[in-house]
Amino acid sequence: MKKDLVSRRNFIKKCLNTAGTGTVLGLSYALIKKSIASEYIWQIDPYKCVQCGRCSTDCVLSQSAVKCVHSFDMCGYCKLCYGYFKPGFYEMETGAENQLCPTGAIKRKFIENPFYEYTIDYDLCIGCGKCVKACSMFGNRSLYLQVSHKYCLNCNECSIMKNCPSNAYKRIRSEKAFLLKVPL
Repeated sequence: MKKDLVSRRNFIKKCLNTAGTGTVLGLSYALIKKSIASEYIWQIDPYKCVQCGRCSTDCVLSQSAVKCVHSFDMCGYCKLCYGYFKPGFYEMETGAENQLCPTGAIKRKFIENPFYEYTIDYDLCIGCGKCVKACSMFGNRSLYLQVSHKYCLNCNECSIMKNCPSNAYKRIRSEKAFLLKVPL
């Protein structure tokens, strides 16, 4: 009888020790995984992006962390910006009915005739990619989409990445932060 009691005690001790070790290993793994995840962030490869519009609808945030950015080195500062104006506009007026951006996130500022500067208000940008698509089709491709890490939660399984038809999302080192588009 005593032998059975000892073996049960040993068995229970071993189970508790194993469970404790498993818990410690599990916590260690979770911490290591989190530190590795924080070293890498999601970003969009601007050369793979097809401006499908899913960035604005598939993000877990109510307003997408994807924002339009402007490569000023590539921009022609044109009076007629295809990323700013809707196709088929009647007059070159800056009224909302002539603007392509549904939220008015692209701001147009007169520099000197015929040059205008276009900037993006990130708080208004929803990442729909309409301006990027038009700039890519008819303009100089200076507008493109990037994940703004000011807004991004850095989800381990990014919902936009899962639904990206062109596999433009990839993990990059956090110190790099952006995949910039440069003039060719």
